[in-house]
Amino acid sequence: MTERHSPLHRLHADAGAAFTDFAGWQMPLRFGSELAEHHAVRTAAGVFDISHMGEITIAGPDTAAFLDFALSGTISAVEPMQAKYSLLLNERGGVIDDVIVYRTNPGEYLLVANAGNRGPVFAELSRRSRGFDVEIADISDRTALIAVQGPASLAVLQQTTGLRIMDDQQRLDELKHYRATGARFADGTVLVARTGYTGEDGFELYVDAPDAAPLWRALLEAGAPHGLIPAGLAARDTLRLEAGMPLYGHELGPDILPAQAGLGRVVSLAKGSDFVGRAAVESGPGEGARVLVGLSSEGRRAGRAGYAVLDGAGQEAGTVTSGALSPTLGHPIAMAFVDPGAAEAGTELAIDVRGSRIPATVVPLPFYKRTTPERKAQS
Repeated sequence: MTERHSPLHRLHADAGAAFTDFAGWQMPLRFGSELAEHHAVRTAAGVFDISHMGEITIAGPDTAAFLDFALSGTISAVEPMQAKYSLLLNERGGVIDDVIVYRTNPGEYLLVANAGNRGPVFAELSRRSRGFDVEIADISDRTALIAVQGPASLAVLQQTTGLRIMDDQQRLDELKHYRATGARFADGTVLVARTGYTGEDGFELYVDAPDAAPLWRALLEAGAPHGLIPAGLAARDTLRLEAGMPLYGHELGPDILPAQAGLGRVVSLAKGSDFVGRAAVESGPGEGARVLVGLSSEGRRAGRAGYAVLDGAGQEAGTVTSGALSPTLGHPIAMAFVDPGAAEAGTELAIDVRGSRIPATVVPLPFYKRTTPERKAQS
């Protein structure tokens, strides 16, 4: 497989980034200390290159009806410049991918797929489009995606030289979570969405690939006084884990039903139309199917993906899907699929960490939830 590079690769290399392979892409793992990058996002701001994600447009008279059929959510109810998290299911109710869908114009939508699933998602959407008057296009190669995340992210964007919100579009300070607005930068346009994958306030900017490097530099310059630093995939992973956000290939997959992963709310059984996977979802997981839980431990040794979860009798009761020493909380956390009888909050289990049993307690997800100004005022 040919190694793929982001439009920002040269800037990252010049900044001394350590790279890792991710779905065939060479992406920054860290720029310096992944702990510093993690803490910057929690306390100030971090900027991520996530240009490896896949962007697919769907347009045409039947687009809303098509997406209601193709995805688990009621996409026809999405308002202009609104985003919705949804699932692309197979006939068995398993997850082909979890996606974000934006309604960008009447009859036009942008669907964002995970990097490793770009091809399968495009192929499956194309297959499901038969009989619908829609056009589907993969625009990933000409689109870059930059995320600015953290409590200072709004201030950073507001002070970024050259980034201008269009006159007929919503101002950044008025933009609600999971809403988007149109902007201009250089000679191109930017879709600015108040979305993210870190558990913090933040924005994701879809920009024409040739404009990505100038925008990245402008964001770093504007963000320097606010404590913004570039961050890599290592920090992104610990941030999303603390926020209890699933990662495809870990908490989601073709044999995992949404209800098992705590995503039953993402499936709209109330919509009148049929959708792929509906019958399997309505039937539900089989008896004894494992469910996703959070696990909290003491000490410094964290369970990792694939490690066994043991019950009080030392018998295997599940498997860790993601785990790390939480930089924010200071102790190990993990997500795991466990037997239903071991899933109640407060249940005492253990993680087999290389032959040692590390005590772990089932806790509600997410592990971390940001404190908003509204919550501060009420506390």
